[in-house]
Amino acid sequence: MIKIYFCGSIRGGRQLALTYARFIQMLQEHGKVMTEHIGDDQEITAKDRVLTDREIHDRDLQWIVESDVVVADVTIPSLGVGYEIGRAIEMGKPVLCLFKSGTEFILSAMIAGSKDVEVYDYQDPDELKETFDLFMAGRGLQ
Repeated sequence: MIKIYFCGSIRGGRQLALTYARFIQMLQEHGKVMTEHIGDDQEITAKDRVLTDREIHDRDLQWIVESDVVVADVTIPSLGVGYEIGRAIEMGKPVLCLFKSGTEFILSAMIAGSKDVEVYDYQDPDELKETFDLFMAGRGLQ
């Protein structure tokens, strides 16, 4: 079973939490989503309130090490998500970035211009089911 590290804004804003939950649900068709709590505000509070910032960093970095792919929603600017993407790239992990077009946010050139990530715009989360299928299949991960 493949391991998927999903990331999206947590402290930067939770406007897309329901979208994250939908992405996680679709990604679970492909493997184990190691960060399924990202889609649930109550779960984040329960899991992360007992951990120090260092413990969260170390845990999440270990999950990236163990993952086969990284999928990131990059709509809401987040220093943490950018850091996770950079570390995943350093480790040679395939990275899929998702950006919700039509929002007040503008995608960073550091993501949009990177040859090391695939970026897909979306309006509705359900549009990305085929994108997930193709991304995983393109890496031999089913």
